Amino acid sequence: MSTFFIGDVALDEYFNAESWPGIADKGFVDELPSKFGGSIANAAVVHAALGGVPEFISLLNESSLSEKLIRDLNENGVSTRHMIRNAEVPESRNLIFLVNNEHVVLTVEIGQQPMWLRPETMLALRQPGYLYTTLFRARRLHFQTGNEVLSKALLLGDLREHGRQSIFDLDVGGATEEDLPFLQSANVVIFNQVGFRATFGHDDLAAVDGWRRENGIKRVIRTAAAEGAQALDDGTLVIAPGFEVEVTDVTGAGDTFGGALTWGLESDVPFANALNFAVAAASRSVTQFGPRGGKAHASDVRAFQTHNRR
Repeated sequence: MSTFFIGDVALDEYFNAESWPGIADKGFVDELPSKFGGSIANAAVVHAALGGVPEFISLLNESSLSEKLIRDLNENGVSTRHMIRNAEVPESRNLIFLVNNEHVVLTVEIGQQPMWLRPETMLALRQPGYLYTTLFRARRLHFQTGNEVLSKALLLGDLREHGRQSIFDLDVGGATEEDLPFLQSANVVIFNQVGFRATFGHDDLAAVDGWRRENGIKRVIRTAAAEGAQALDDGTLVIAPGFEVEVTDVTGAGDTFGGALTWGLESDVPFANALNFAVAAASRSVTQFGPRGGKAHASDVRAFQTHNRR
């Protein structure tokens, strides 16, 4: 079973600030070391460190920075043989400001260019396995087959018919009615607290089980930072409590959760075990600096679970 991660990879430029300025305000920041990041790339790196064999696809230009991003992924055990290149795409960068145990992320706009999949990539995607991605990227996927263009939700439906199971990371953006064709029949849809409230207007996971059933979604997850995560697994409420830790950097915690959860699902363990493992991996990650602080062997995460139970 293969696992594809389709999304962003970027250079994360870090700054530390005592407070976040308002409109027309000024402030000072301390520059910190830059890191290779990008939310879906972070998840792929975590997945690889745990023992997975991830394939990663993004859209990058031909610059030296893009070559460095690709080389770093390869060095972290992530395959980039299906990477898409376009010289017109801007440099892939994030500006990350650490403020009072939280973070503000500003991403350089890269546009809405379509991501044209090559025949060999589509052939690989039309195999059983998981696909971890975002709505932003799913909207841009295209494939030319004869005189027909397969794209967006129809493309995902084609992959699903071939056994490819979708895991969507909706992060802070959540979803709208227009997004439902993409999410229908997904194996997992992950919201964080902000994205869940933006989508449903409340924090009650149990109340969205009808929405889950109507859209044929197997599992809906709501992560809650230090409080852990809750999930509806085919209608059954599963709760994974969080861990009390000293926070160094929350960047990449959600990505760590997603990469670890995907690895757990591949491992064919009970879903509750996979959810608890993902929460532990994410909790451990915030004790480290950098977007890939969650990179760890499975034994490291299990040791963290054992020594940090509430």
